[in-house]
Amino acid sequence: QVQLVESGGGLVQPGGSLRLSCAASGRTFSSYAMGWFRQAPGKEREFVAGITPSGSTDFAEAVKGRFTISRDNAKNTVYLQMNNLRPEDTASYYCARSRAAYFSRTRSSFDIWGQGTQVTVSS
Repeated sequence: QVQLVESGGGLVQPGGSLRLSCAASGRTFSSYAMGWFRQAPGKEREFVAGITPSGSTDFAEAVKGRFTISRDNAKNTVYLQMNNLRPEDTASYYCARSRAAYFSRTRSSFDIWGQGTQVTVSS
């Protein structure tokens, strides 16, 4: 059973940076697209970023130009670098594995989820 474990969340001031990591168990990590979602209190879980096995990426409009996603297939790890953070980025951030080597921005495109890591942007 594949498991995803996120780390790297925390409290940061507006304008600051954080890097989230997601470590995956299993040998098939490199065959699947991976993604990051976030969920703020009282809101739906929303797509943040995704990356295919070959490194093609997609980002939500709200984070374009501020967030980057990358992966290290040798380490079975996907990263989310978040720069110029804003209070509205405050949420629990979830790593997810796509059902295939491609993905869409919908939750149904992903079938395995981590437990989430909290990011709070506040002065």
